[in-house]
Amino acid sequence: MKVLVTGASGLIGSALCDALLSRGDEVVGLTRDPDRARSSNHRIAWHAWEPTLERPPAAAFEGIDGVVNLVGEKINQRWSDEAKQRIMETRRTGTHNLVQAITALEQRPRVLVNQSAVGYYGDRGDQVVDETAGPGTSFDSEVVAEWEKAAGEAEGTGIRLVILRTGQVLDANGGLLGELLTPFKLGVGGPIAGGSQYFSWIHIEDEVALILWALDNDEVSGILNATSPNPATNRDFSKALGHALGRPAVTPVPGFVLDLKFGREFGRVLRGGQRVVPRRALDMGFEFRYPDLDGALGDLL
Repeated sequence: MKVLVTGASGLIGSALCDALLSRGDEVVGLTRDPDRARSSNHRIAWHAWEPTLERPPAAAFEGIDGVVNLVGEKINQRWSDEAKQRIMETRRTGTHNLVQAITALEQRPRVLVNQSAVGYYGDRGDQVVDETAGPGTSFDSEVVAEWEKAAGEAEGTGIRLVILRTGQVLDANGGLLGELLTPFKLGVGGPIAGGSQYFSWIHIEDEVALILWALDNDEVSGILNATSPNPATNRDFSKALGHALGRPAVTPVPGFVLDLKFGREFGRVLRGGQRVVPRRALDMGFEFRYPDLDGALGDLL
């Protein structure tokens, strides 16, 4: 299989490309800086692309069987007006430009797997949320809705579309878990803002496995939650992480600290959460290698 990946140098993208290459697939990557990307992974065929300014080059799609779209400015930052525009447009306009390039091809790929996020659902308290739930009203919910709408432009073109609403991806080398390791190793980690908010997570290997499963199986389409079947509260996650590291996890982080670091708007989002379950993936037979938090953290750490 020959697969084009946007965001190929990111946390999920790097792991996905390694998995594709290890099973004998060819990988094409789109990046702003091909020379820098090539120095980090020369086995990928890199092409230059500015997501918000242009369509990807047609040459990047030659012989492509599937596309995985992971492009997007990181959301865990202060939401200034400029940052919010970058967060939105790298997803909305970037995905629109990608899909327009695909639909203009004479020979189109068979499948587009588009990244999305559980932020779509907004703060749902302890309500169990599956793919049938509607969107929230916060900025991150709006971003995801626009992201999915742009990906939806591929429908009706004969391209199979899969949208993965991903939770927090656990990887010791980066992301949220990577940020938390230092304070927890020092024994000063603990629940955030009371810890009752739900935390929907997925092991990096299961995230990659879901993407590969979506690429390979013609019967898989539509929206799927890419989260473990067992979401945890922030308090339970903190306890499990402390246990995995052999450190106490009793130092609470007050909610106002989130406001100081990220600003009030994103701080309010971080004090909420979603209790998301991957109902469609389970119903279609996907098997999680790490369905439980203790097993996932034990493997990663």
